[in-house]
Amino acid sequence: MKLIRSRRSRHRQLPETDSRRRGTGAARDRLGHSGHEPEGTDMNTDLFIESLFASLVSGNRNASRRLVETAIDHDISADTIAREVFWPTINNITTLYRQDQMTRLAQQYATRALGGLISQNQDRYEAKPARNRSICMFCGPNELDDLSARLIADLLEADGYEVTYGGGNIADDDIMAEVHERRPDVLLMFSSGGADAPGIRQLIDQIRGINAIPEMQIVVGGGIFNRAPGLAEEIGADLWATGPDDLMEQLEAYPEVRANLDERTVGRGKTTKAA
Repeated sequence: MKLIRSRRSRHRQLPETDSRRRGTGAARDRLGHSGHEPEGTDMNTDLFIESLFASLVSGNRNASRRLVETAIDHDISADTIAREVFWPTINNITTLYRQDQMTRLAQQYATRALGGLISQNQDRYEAKPARNRSICMFCGPNELDDLSARLIADLLEADGYEVTYGGGNIADDDIMAEVHERRPDVLLMFSSGGADAPGIRQLIDQIRGINAIPEMQIVVGGGIFNRAPGLAEEIGADLWATGPDDLMEQLEAYPEVRANLDERTVGRGKTTKAA
């Protein structure tokens, strides 16, 4: 059975960000060492991701685990594996499946195996000091949305945030009730689906319209917000991000930014209004 329908299945290299350049360069140089290589020779990150991707979509769980274990043996941190390997791999799977270049079976092989690797990797994070900021987080309705959001939740927890993650398919009324009860510093809707966007906008309007939790920041990212540029500011999100590095940089740098719902133009490179 042909699991990948097109040879255009090579992953897209993510752009560099300042945080990725800081402290991860040496790890990335070591990342991807394989038993098929001569002793002392290092593969690059691209080859490592390609090897892992091939193992995942073919359902070879043992090979996938061995690749990650090899990276661990070469002192690659859990944080680096999550950001530099797991995140682009999720993007690859999502893009190929959405473009009908991957079968449902291959997608499910990859999603389930990668989910196990992400769970195993969680115990290896080196936790940073508590930031004393809480995040209430939800995602889109499907398995790939959940996989992306789980990875983000793990990284945020390791970065010192207190994270409550409810997954997807949660009614807006339930989210509203939850944030009223918990009163988190941040409501994060990450990797949401296209059908979620109207509800998120309505939720933002409701929260801001009655000034229910004025101190709470509303942040979105990934999923439909990556596929539809401008949507995040259109619905009135305070901040938005494309991936984990971008998200954590913005949460740290702009905790006071709030959207102007009359203009709906808050964001990087846009007019901002401090709360």
